[in-house]
Amino acid sequence: MPANASTKNPPEERLVNLVVALVATEQGLTKDTILTSVSGYREQTEAGASKDALEKMFERDKEALRRLGVPIETIGDWADPDDLREARYRIPTAEYELPEDIVFTPAELALLNLAGGVWSESSMSADARSGLRKIRALGIAVDEPIIGYSPRISLREPSFAVLQQAIEQSRVVTFGYLKPGESAPRTRRVQPLALVDYEARWHVFGVDLDVGADRTFLLRRIVEDVVITRDTFDPALREGAGERALAGLNEVAARSRALLEVNPGTEAALRLSRRSLPADQGILVPFVDIHVFADELASYGPEVRVVQPAELRDQVIRRLEATRAIHGGAA
Repeated sequence: MPANASTKNPPEERLVNLVVALVATEQGLTKDTILTSVSGYREQTEAGASKDALEKMFERDKEALRRLGVPIETIGDWADPDDLREARYRIPTAEYELPEDIVFTPAELALLNLAGGVWSESSMSADARSGLRKIRALGIAVDEPIIGYSPRISLREPSFAVLQQAIEQSRVVTFGYLKPGESAPRTRRVQPLALVDYEARWHVFGVDLDVGADRTFLLRRIVEDVVITRDTFDPALREGAGERALAGLNEVAARSRALLEVNPGTEAALRLSRRSLPADQGILVPFVDIHVFADELASYGPEVRVVQPAELRDQVIRRLEATRAIHGGAA
């Protein structure tokens, strides 16, 4: 495969192209059709990638989309529904169609257009950008001016796309990783096996070659560019890696729970209640990383109070005191 094939078709773009293709078909597409016609797979097919590798990529992409809430239907043989050799895949258009009675005003369309501008070029494919043109095709001119500027954001951590590429190519990576309490990052050599989203934060799971054991790294702590080396590893190691990573994170979270008192009706209540357990006093929230969780809780200010554990409470107080000091010691 040419070295720049994955660069031309980053994983995010391939996922968007897959969604567009599966929404556009009523009858569904077979796996072979997807691998030979959908951009992102087609280029790698033409470059000589093995069918087995492409099928595994497609399976990972399907699971990634389903975790994001995209409903992918699998249509088997009507005579033998369990026979998936010629299965077809589609996304029901009803999940994406707007109700017929919804009408946008020019001002609302202008805001939709502005919202679409938030996505950075690196995070949005030509197929996705065409969605904005479809908004304009509704028949109402977007004639309300928006004065100011269009913000730009990135979908994920900067290291995400490079790590995804390394996973697909079964290549060892190196990166600088800064743990809390350390003054300088340490270089890690890792066989990356899976990227997982946990507590709204991305992690890479793999084998840390310097310690010879499985490790999970928080992407936000990767502080230097990820380098894809020429060293390869057995692609079979990727099988079930995502499930193992999530199981490990769940085990850690089960051992670490914070008892919190949260002001009702606040942003803290909305966000924390989604992953909380009921308690006699307040709510119990599992967490994986005490430093990351302390950052989150401190960002809510007076909306949340940590009852226990004491170490977490101290970490939050330390961050609030630092914030107060930055602002001149105001109460």
